[in-house]
Amino acid sequence: MKLTTEEIIYPSSDGQPMADSTIQYQWITTIKGGCDALFKDDPNVFIAGDLLWYPVEGNNRICQAPDTMVVFGRPKGDRRSYLQWKENNIPPQVVFEIRSYSDSQTKMAKKLAFYNRYEVEEYYLYDPDDKELTGWQRIEGLLEVIEPMSGWVSPRLGVRFELTEEGLELYRPDGQKFLSYLELEEQRELAAQRAEQEAQRAERLAAKLRELNIDPDSL
Repeated sequence: MKLTTEEIIYPSSDGQPMADSTIQYQWITTIKGGCDALFKDDPNVFIAGDLLWYPVEGNNRICQAPDTMVVFGRPKGDRRSYLQWKENNIPPQVVFEIRSYSDSQTKMAKKLAFYNRYEVEEYYLYDPDDKELTGWQRIEGLLEVIEPMSGWVSPRLGVRFELTEEGLELYRPDGQKFLSYLELEEQRELAAQRAEQEAQRAERLAAKLRELNIDPDSL
């Protein structure tokens, strides 16, 4: 009698929505996009948002989908899920979670236990409703709470965390702030307006020089 082994399927979706609110979605995309921009020139940093991560081969019930995860040492590229045993057994070193109004304490405790067990080095949890930020760093094999978080610089990312009255702010090593798509678009429009104003000013100056029979191109 020939034994057959059924192929184990690792679903690419857990059936849960990416976000439960507009503010949670905005934070997820801002952090994921900021990390993408930070490591855009490094082909061996894989960044994903809401991607299912399976750490154990042969068990499709053990999984988690971090709001954002950063994996150093793995190439960029599309994936339906992150199967750790196919990724040189490298777990995500940094994960971010944005807490939703519907997330229970039990659910968040289970996430912390998962990240602790499966060797995440840095875990950051932000609650945009209460403007509360908690971070954990792996020390001697366990995730330990980081205190204080305001002013903390991620060892892996080089990103600085600041807490203001408006809430969380993230800064790249070069001092640039993580911005939402809308904020980036506003900055682009302001830069375009300044460039247009400078061009108009230069044209007015050139016109005055020509009135004085001076060729501006000769200066």
